[in-house]
Amino acid sequence: MNFDIIISMNLYIKRNIVFFFLMFASLGFAFAQRIPVVGILTFETASGGVTVADAVNLTNKVVEELKSWGTLNVVQGTAGAEYVIRGTLSRQGNNVVLSASTSDAGGRVLNEYNEQARSLNDVSIPSFSAKAVERVPLPNYLLGTWQSTINMPDGPVVCIMEFKSDRTVRVERYDTWEHKQNNALRYEGFGEGSYTYRGFANRVITVSSRQVRVDAVASINLKLEETLPDQTAVNISALNLVFNSDKTSFEIAGSMLPCGRNFDGPSVYPSAVLGFTQFVKIR
Repeated sequence: MNFDIIISMNLYIKRNIVFFFLMFASLGFAFAQRIPVVGILTFETASGGVTVADAVNLTNKVVEELKSWGTLNVVQGTAGAEYVIRGTLSRQGNNVVLSASTSDAGGRVLNEYNEQARSLNDVSIPSFSAKAVERVPLPNYLLGTWQSTINMPDGPVVCIMEFKSDRTVRVERYDTWEHKQNNALRYEGFGEGSYTYRGFANRVITVSSRQVRVDAVASINLKLEETLPDQTAVNISALNLVFNSDKTSFEIAGSMLPCGRNFDGPSVYPSAVLGFTQFVKIR
């Protein structure tokens, strides 16, 4: 066979291997980010004191609430639904009770829950809706590689981490910094770890008297090398994540991933504790 033909065939094969690898990687990412389809059946009535019209009205309010989140495809009925919400409206004593369950497409019940109130108008639709999709996997916007940089007088302090779909973390770089007696020390660490992630919509917390809408809560556990002794293990629970609109950056609201201390006061850094709070997606 002609030598030039062999080279061309090898190049063709290599190009196609790369193409299919990238295609499957993209499909894998798209699948991880796929928005689930949730079906809602019109709530039933189980006692006097509530009407079919009341049940229909509450069903429509829940549908409107979940649609407003932007992280779910919501349909009425079961056609095409991956998860199904079934509910019953009743009156028990002086209260109205909305009891429901969420099942997967195979009929396995994921969770059961209820919401009680003195009247129909007092039923908390946001609270009920949050319980309804508590175990529905919302998109994981944390997948990918993120970087945080803190600019210091003696140079930047940098954190670069890759969050994978199997809930592991590859720590490409995790700088730690310490300032004491006019001397600054900086170490370029690295390591690995794991994380948990729960996506939300319409979750609001208070941080420094400010209302903040949180997109997800994560817990991060890291084992690090070549760092300050205090940071060889970083274990932080319930980190509130706030993403920007196109999910290319996020802020840790009201907390941080610690990376050092400033012992000499605010002239060097405005806080005694140094930590990463702002991240930008780089890959």
